[in-house]
Amino acid sequence: MKLVFAGTPQFAAAALAALIAAGHEIVLVLTQPDRSSGRGLHEKPSAVKALALAHDLPLFQPEHLQQQAAHQRIAATSPELMVVAAYGLILPQPVLDIASRGALNIHASLLPRWRGAAPVQRAILAGDTVTGVCIMQMDAGLDTGAVLKRESVQIAAADTAGSLLEKLTVTGARLIVDVIAELGRARVPAEAQAPEGMTYAAKIQKREARIDWSKPALNIARQVRAFNPVPGAVTALRRGDVKIWRALQCDGRGAPGQVLSVAPGDLRVACAEGALQLLELQKAGGKRQGADEFVRGAGLRTGDCFDASFPA
Repeated sequence: MKLVFAGTPQFAAAALAALIAAGHEIVLVLTQPDRSSGRGLHEKPSAVKALALAHDLPLFQPEHLQQQAAHQRIAATSPELMVVAAYGLILPQPVLDIASRGALNIHASLLPRWRGAAPVQRAILAGDTVTGVCIMQMDAGLDTGAVLKRESVQIAAADTAGSLLEKLTVTGARLIVDVIAELGRARVPAEAQAPEGMTYAAKIQKREARIDWSKPALNIARQVRAFNPVPGAVTALRRGDVKIWRALQCDGRGAPGQVLSVAPGDLRVACAEGALQLLELQKAGGKRQGADEFVRGAGLRTGDCFDASFPA
């Protein structure tokens, strides 16, 4: 088919690569404008842009899609179908109507659960044991369209947002190729989303990553997993921030944030219920360290306290 593809991160780039490999004609690739990142704040192309350039595909990077000129640029390609995956910009109805077969979205949840921008992180934070990918017919609502295909993916106890997204990325790329192949042969039945069971996956705010030790260890362990790799669960020690990259729920009692043990292989911090065994940490401006190395470098002792109140 003649496809317009819209996406930005690696989750989307994997789907675009699969569509190219399947032999579809990509008549236009939409991705967000280059953004500044890193310490030097250098502009970096998205994963989708890098792939499009590598395959010499037509590229369009509008700031938004509200203007008529943007609509005309897309319409000029006369696409049969539009495929969207983690694009990050709102597609107005005139854009959704351009392709003769409409627009499909690759969404990383089992709709209607976790509609919205951060379904992977929200699933881990909520303690879900299963999630998945849906191929959805796009409409004017927020992830409200009928589902053409879905597949479940188990959430392992050790999964971070990064590792879970890797699994969903592979699934999404395979499903979109399958669905388009089926569309090429016949009409694919679409299932309206159930009215019950809807949850909203709001965009992650940086303040959500700050650890509150007055919460149960179970919740904080999920927080550490959900915010790895971005933005990283953060606490404070001696007026400086520390990111916690890996941790396990364990037994222990004490004042919230209090260090209960600094024994080799057992850096343990008290929570409101139970404790957290910290496995990998990182001081601001430093490198990631195992717990034993961190304890030595920080001069950490039993009775020290991680302070959730800094900075406000």
